[in-house]
Amino acid sequence: MGVIAVLAAIVGNCIGYAIGYFGGHALVLRFGKYVFLTPERLEKAERFFERRGGLVVITARFFEGLRQAVGIIAGTAEMPWRRFLVFTTIGAVLWVALWAPLGYLAGNHIGTIYTDIVRYSLYLLIALGVLVAAWITRAVLRRRRRAAAAEPASLPDARKAPDARKAPDARNG
Repeated sequence: MGVIAVLAAIVGNCIGYAIGYFGGHALVLRFGKYVFLTPERLEKAERFFERRGGLVVITARFFEGLRQAVGIIAGTAEMPWRRFLVFTTIGAVLWVALWAPLGYLAGNHIGTIYTDIVRYSLYLLIALGVLVAAWITRAVLRRRRRAAAAEPASLPDARKAPDARKAPDARNG
């Protein structure tokens, strides 16, 4: 049963990869402006994916929504297919290795566990939202501090004494 789950996860991600690879880039360039995804941001995301794409593919498996989108993202970023296949396989094996035994151990109590998870998922989502907001605020403040620190260095200092070699002022004779 676990082998089928791993294969299904791999095939699903490969279909997403194909969608992203063959159509994602053009779609992002055409419609990305509606979701604030400019060509510059796409290029930045592609560079990030070149460096950290493998880790993203593996860890995305454990996050609902991202699990389904990571194949499309990897295809759009034009991650080499073989590399994607290796990392999505690792992620699928780890995901099934975590959830299959947990499902087996939960047994007939899965309904109760699911009810508790649903009840507390709202709190978890709120906490995650607060963390993301804090991270974004931190990034914005850092960027503003860097810009403010760089700004005075680029402007001439108005407090300096006037240059004595300048021509005398017409009022002073």
